[in-house]
Amino acid sequence: MTSVSAPPLLTGERAVVVLFIACIMFSLPPSLLLPGGFLSFLSFFALCVEIRGESSGSLSQLKTRPGASSGILLGAVTLPALMLSKLIQLSRALSLDEIHLGEVDYLQMQYWAASISCFAVLIFLSLVILAAQSSRSASCRVQCAKFIFGCIVLVAALYNISTTGVYHIFSDCYTVFILITLTGMQTATNLLWVLFHGLATVKLMQHLLETFPSCASIGETLLVTAGLVLYFGDISACTIAKASIHGYWSSSELAFVQYGTRKNEISTVIQGLLLGLLLFPVAFKFLLHTLDSLPSVTSSGTRMQNERRRSLIFFVSFGLVMIVVMPLWMQFVQDFQTHPLLWVAAFVFSEPAKRLSLCTYWVCLIYVSVRRFYYISKNSKTERILLRKYYHLMAVSMFVPAVIFQPKFLDLAFGAALAVFLTLEIIRIWRIWPLGQLVHQFMNAFTDHRDSELLIVSHFSLLLGCALPIWLSSGYNDRPLAPFAGILSLGIGDTMASMVGHKYGVLRWSKTGKKTIEGTAAGITSVLAACSVLLPVLASAGYIFTQHWLYLFLAVTVSGLLEAYTAQLDNAFIPLVFYSLLCL
Repeated sequence: MTSVSAPPLLTGERAVVVLFIACIMFSLPPSLLLPGGFLSFLSFFALCVEIRGESSGSLSQLKTRPGASSGILLGAVTLPALMLSKLIQLSRALSLDEIHLGEVDYLQMQYWAASISCFAVLIFLSLVILAAQSSRSASCRVQCAKFIFGCIVLVAALYNISTTGVYHIFSDCYTVFILITLTGMQTATNLLWVLFHGLATVKLMQHLLETFPSCASIGETLLVTAGLVLYFGDISACTIAKASIHGYWSSSELAFVQYGTRKNEISTVIQGLLLGLLLFPVAFKFLLHTLDSLPSVTSSGTRMQNERRRSLIFFVSFGLVMIVVMPLWMQFVQDFQTHPLLWVAAFVFSEPAKRLSLCTYWVCLIYVSVRRFYYISKNSKTERILLRKYYHLMAVSMFVPAVIFQPKFLDLAFGAALAVFLTLEIIRIWRIWPLGQLVHQFMNAFTDHRDSELLIVSHFSLLLGCALPIWLSSGYNDRPLAPFAGILSLGIGDTMASMVGHKYGVLRWSKTGKKTIEGTAAGITSVLAACSVLLPVLASAGYIFTQHWLYLFLAVTVSGLLEAYTAQLDNAFIPLVFYSLLCL
């Protein structure tokens, strides 16, 4: 009988994640030791769940992407680590009186919401592993239940200690009683709010794995679901805060309401677009189900007539949602004096020479590149992974000038591009006549092994990998290289690592992997060289580099090693890890 060797406990990906967490722990100020301690606990818990799940094979029932590791550890710590890095950055700003204390409190709540979301998924995965072990005794199940309950109590206690700050001494006992009562009510309400994030993340993760089987690993799904729930939570907080101001909702017990309204017009427009596009498929599916239940609709017409009727319903309802419904929400939360789409047009034409010329440059570059690369993909033997790296280089040439000279306009352009991608993917998935099949054939020319027929994610990951560091850097930012985290790591580092490794790579990091030491060294060196070129340009534009070169080298090295070892979607994780390290 052939014995199957157990998977190693320490892999390259796990070692890099541990190094990443250690860098953040080393940079913690004393005021953030408690959130840092919970991140350490979360990392250890995720490591245990990943080792147990991969060794037992109990998580195979979740129908994840074949050929990829679970990625539980990386997926569970990336978003909380990102929030903690932002807290470290804002703590420096608070010590310099650059920001208000409320911004730190609001970000701290987002940190706990992200952490508890990931923690809830880890508990869910633990229950899946436990349920698969049918030979477990009843006493062992009771011990596991006690452990899970103890973890929930621990999270609640840590959250209460972290967010409740009563440091003043009052001589009036009645004042003390009122203060404790109000603080307790506020803390309890906020705790329910963040626990709701955890429950929503678990349910959304289950839904995505069932709807799009074999499209993503557990870690990738965890990162996406936790990010979506956190984003929708921010939108809900903003809406509740505005409703409270208008007197429609009494929410004085929620700590975040007084900061949820501090958004500029661009972020509100982007949130409105993405909210409408993410909720539209749910509404459209319900509408189709309602119409299909009508006998007069289902029994009449040929197949082509039904497709055209379905297409007409799609475009009419889509226009209604995006032109009427979502702009009403935007006007409610931001007090636009005109229709938000007209505001966008006015914003673009406020500097027509710069912004219209930038748009023209983008359109020409995209047209020439897409046409050329599409022809190569159909008529050349060039490997698709190398062909896709040319798009990474195209992202560098498109976004670097805009980040330096038109950052606000680039924020809006990223939102518009993401809206276009989402619209095309919805049309492709639903096969909306007459564009659905054409979009599907065109997109298949640029897919790789991580994409599937059900869901194509590569173009989303590249766009979001470049956009998220720029969106996260809005507001206070004392690290001028942080907005370039996605562009540098994906457009330069990942591209050079793939090209050099494919052409010159000999020494492989592992026997089963394709990544080479030569490629990783080329990626790290190219990013460092790009930083040395970019910093004088930023200095001439008025930015000041305050970070030590040793920290920059460490951030580039860790992100480069992660690209070499991870089997996850690198476009999603590497920019966030690199950005988190640049904020330290």
